[in-house]
Amino acid sequence: MKQKHMYVSEDQHAITPKGLARRRFLTQTAGLVTMAAVVGACKKDKNDDTGINLGSGDIGILNYAYALEQLEAAFYTQVMMTPFPGITATETALLTDIRDHEIAHREFFKKALADKAIPGLEVNFAAINFSSRDSVLGTAKAFEDLGVAAYNGAGKLITSPDYLLLAGKIVSVEARHAALIRDLISNGSFADNTAIDANGLDMAKAPGEVLATAASFLKSKINASNLPTS
Repeated sequence: MKQKHMYVSEDQHAITPKGLARRRFLTQTAGLVTMAAVVGACKKDKNDDTGINLGSGDIGILNYAYALEQLEAAFYTQVMMTPFPGITATETALLTDIRDHEIAHREFFKKALADKAIPGLEVNFAAINFSSRDSVLGTAKAFEDLGVAAYNGAGKLITSPDYLLLAGKIVSVEARHAALIRDLISNGSFADNTAIDANGLDMAKAPGEVLATAASFLKSKINASNLPTS
């Protein structure tokens, strides 16, 4: 059965003990203190009928990442709420781990951004058949590959070394997810030439390209017009 529109509230998703442990790990990183201090010093960006404004500078990039993490967390939460028929114990364990990571990432950005965080996004998963393994894993692959490319593409736009370090720590986790999902679909495809280029590098995409793809899974409209471009 296809899952219709859902609303992601701030407190909708339960976090397992394992997720909380990872969350604590992330929130205890040294960069968080610096991030929170800088965020708190900035003025809040306006949201209007042009969409949810991500903001500008590093704050805008953090909100960009927060938006993507909201989308991924909502997806995996739904996957585990309505597991596809025939899901194995191994798949359940692995997808639960990924869900917990994505929730931890979402909560990390939310806490760090504090009053500069964009609101909870309304997602649209109407095109995903959550009762189909192929549909679920195909969407997971698309999200994970997109997430890796998004962080890689945003790296050059981040000015704070602390933020860049944190982005590196998160994108490495996203790449692990991407490799795992790829192998669940086709064993040995974890780093094929659709993910890694001839120089052995992961893909990178600019925020505009990433958000255009993500828009098909969102009812909320994102305004990225103030994000840095170089």
